[in-house]
Amino acid sequence: DQILQTKREEVAAALARQPLAKMRDRVGDVEDQPRGFARALRTMRESGGTALIAEVKKGSPSKGIIREDFDPMAIAEAYEEGGATCLSVLTDQKYFYGHPRFLGLIREQVSLPLLRKDFIIDPYQVYEARVFGADAILLIAAALDDAQLRDLAQLATELQLDTLLEVHDEQELERALALPVDLIGINNRNLKTFVTDLAISEQLAQRIPAAQVAVAESGINTRADIERLQQAGAGAFLVGESLMREDDISGKLAELLGFE
Repeated sequence: DQILQTKREEVAAALARQPLAKMRDRVGDVEDQPRGFARALRTMRESGGTALIAEVKKGSPSKGIIREDFDPMAIAEAYEEGGATCLSVLTDQKYFYGHPRFLGLIREQVSLPLLRKDFIIDPYQVYEARVFGADAILLIAAALDDAQLRDLAQLATELQLDTLLEVHDEQELERALALPVDLIGINNRNLKTFVTDLAISEQLAQRIPAAQVAVAESGINTRADIERLQQAGAGAFLVGESLMREDDISGKLAELLGFE
């Protein structure tokens, strides 16, 4: 709740600096075509590879600073060299030490599709995502009601952005399945206790239709974790902390992808 209140204040401040109409106009100036975030994951899954979303993250509220020598562009390059399918970029400043400008900086360095990972609660942030260089946005079911989810996902589609809709339990999954989104993320971390349990993905992934992609998130540390979740029906995997803690990022990524 505190994070969402902060986010509401940030959006209000952003609107005061640059009205929605101006941000909407800036979308028209964007020359880059979206890179197809969902398409890249689906293509990798269907080819028999491991569709892995590697996360650019300096820290979090639960873990504090995860990586002291944090160079977003160098990390993104290491991820691309290591075989990641897509990247997730934290853009929340106060709690996750990210910044929206990381999207544009990383986009210039790599050719992979980018997810804007943030607490998106307002249409302004969706326009921002397109302007800053994202190919997809994250929506969190626990933070939004059904009307908000539908409206924000629809706006994303209009702006040629994919939506990763994150759920944590059966009730949130039911809501997600009623919405026209390509990607459903299953967060294995309880957002109240911060405890992770891969069984959450095992339970929920099998209920997600093959036409959509079930994305397992949080608590994925080894190749065995990925194989366990693949057996349960997960089609893609979002990994951040276990990569960020490694000196040899590309090497750890190769291990997760089964190249070693």
